[in-house]
Amino acid sequence: MDQQFWPTPECEKKRYLEHNNDIYDTGYQNFLKPIVDKILQNQTIGDKGLDFGAGPGPVVQYLLKQNGHSISLYDPYFHPYEECLNETYDYIVLTEVVEHFHSPKKEFQVLSSMLQPKGRLYILTHPYDDSINFEKWYYKNDQTHTFFYTQKSFVWIKETYGFQNLIIENRMIILEK
Repeated sequence: MDQQFWPTPECEKKRYLEHNNDIYDTGYQNFLKPIVDKILQNQTIGDKGLDFGAGPGPVVQYLLKQNGHSISLYDPYFHPYEECLNETYDYIVLTEVVEHFHSPKKEFQVLSSMLQPKGRLYILTHPYDDSINFEKWYYKNDQTHTFFYTQKSFVWIKETYGFQNLIIENRMIILEK
């Protein structure tokens, strides 16, 4: 999205508060369960994780905590713990976050630098491909979605930021250092 159309920070926060991000909502839990299951499969309890863009209802943290995992939170509006951005992590989770980036190149540089060797980014987004009718695509209708990704975009991110592996499983993308 061209910068002139970006929502203001106030509009962004207002829109995020419209989402039903209740950590006790089983529908929301089930929506995030595949990415949480992948984290539980790949990461150990001792691994250091960050939920980047956790939103007002940090359901990933809630579900991981039920399985003995601890994860830090960062969100510029709801968990503005800037000190988290100066740490390094074994994994970083971004659920429904990357499409909100205003400067994806800068954001992925920061995220890559925050990962330990062998670290992983777990991303949940809806990649665009040619089979999607853009005019009818629901994902473009959220005014806070300022950037969309294709498979080619994720390959570029992998190669540009030194990731060794890229896994794309529908809406889940995993980048491994």
